Amino acid sequence: MTDNQTPVAEAEAPAAPQRFDTLGLDAKLLRAVADSGYTAMTPIQAKAIPIVLAGRDVMGAAQTGTGKTAAFTLPLLQRMMKHENASMSPARHPVRALVLAPTRELADQVANNVKAYAKHSNLRSAVVFGGVDMKPQTLELKKGVEVLIATPGRLLDHIEAKNAVLNQVEYVVLDEADRMLDIGFLPDLQRILSYLPKGNRQTLLFSATFSPEIKKLASSYLQDPVLVEVARPNATASTVEQRFYSIDDDDKRRAIRQVLRQREISQAIVFVNSKLGCARLARSFERDGLRTQALHGDKSQDERLKALAAFKAGEVDVLVATDVAARGLDIADLPAVFNYDVPFNAEDYVHRIGRTGRAGASGLAVTLVDREDGRLVLEIEKLIKKKIDLEPFELEDDRPRRPYRERDRDRDRDREPGASRDAEREERAPRYDADRPRRPAGGGYAPPPAPRAPADPLFDRPYEPAAESADPPAWERKDAAPVRSAVSPSIRPKRKVASLLGGGKA
Repeated sequence: MTDNQTPVAEAEAPAAPQRFDTLGLDAKLLRAVADSGYTAMTPIQAKAIPIVLAGRDVMGAAQTGTGKTAAFTLPLLQRMMKHENASMSPARHPVRALVLAPTRELADQVANNVKAYAKHSNLRSAVVFGGVDMKPQTLELKKGVEVLIATPGRLLDHIEAKNAVLNQVEYVVLDEADRMLDIGFLPDLQRILSYLPKGNRQTLLFSATFSPEIKKLASSYLQDPVLVEVARPNATASTVEQRFYSIDDDDKRRAIRQVLRQREISQAIVFVNSKLGCARLARSFERDGLRTQALHGDKSQDERLKALAAFKAGEVDVLVATDVAARGLDIADLPAVFNYDVPFNAEDYVHRIGRTGRAGASGLAVTLVDREDGRLVLEIEKLIKKKIDLEPFELEDDRPRRPYRERDRDRDRDREPGASRDAEREERAPRYDADRPRRPAGGGYAPPPAPRAPADPLFDRPYEPAAESADPPAWERKDAAPVRSAVSPSIRPKRKVASLLGGGKA
């Protein structure tokens, strides 16, 4: 934190009320909040909303599931109520608030919350993200919107196509700011900020995690920011039961099924590190009889939205996902999260387990650790500042057993006293001839045996060494006849001539 960042605990920070009706919000917004079923504020809302209403830049750090979206949505809508109008002209509805999110799912969730809070007002909102056709988004932008929620890549596409004009933006929100300012998003973010007006602009950064490097980088975009932390940085929710089990990689799927069965868990998200592993694991759970969907970056946006909708509707038991689903997904009463793979980035662990235990509910987070994950577990331990106890996992033998058949029971009843079951089984065992083809152990077609060759008395007879003879072999005899040359005696041999006299030449 730099010198110009003001901690929220200082005297100049406003007092934090606990009810929404004490904030001085417009009646239309309070009505929308009541429709959503909220009355009391969460700690991040109670501390951040008054500061945003006062016009200050904010860096908000809070655990996932604590209401960060409402912490910036409600005060921004309140400040834009002065621009509310019922005109149909797009010129009367310029973009005044820009919300940037790292993933499509998070952008869609934020857009749903903004629409829910602004439904009784004339303020318009729209969301643009990649993976879908640009034409419907273009038509919506041409009508005019006050609040634009976007992912960086698709927003740049609309800016270059001159569909989005950002010269009247007054408020900028970077949701999940640590990922937004990561090395991969920084160039796009700098390009987007270059299109915004240089004057007085309020900038808000909200995230569950803030590393010192991210704070230093974010200070270049904020002016005299107030740092709001309602929990220890990078902390995990106390309502989540965290378990780390040591287990071989081949047994992880059985372990997940066993925990689901023992704890009677109806739904769970299983996180993996790769898109290929996500698809394979989802197919394996399908073969195990679980209703499963896969969620990863290679899925189209329509497929991802349908998978999430089916999971929220209870039509899916297990959602296998990569870290694309770790941020921003708000699924009510999700009982459990499994880390099939330990995340490569320790901060992703905080976001993964933040999908359960939301809004004060209890949840279970199970991480399956194999022998190669020791370094990753140490990084998680260092981040959350909590000692991790690695427990061995005892697998149950869940293989199907052979049923006890009626005829076995009758045979046991008819067996003579003192007779052994093994002796009876040996008597009952079929006798196989050498020529009889045997059926394979696994069943199926048994090929006929190959035809036998006719018997040969010479080759069938065993080996007999030859009797020793008194005569030596022919090559050892001294009186053996000389070997005759193969050259005819009538052919005269060629006379040898010295090379100096022309010998050896053809």
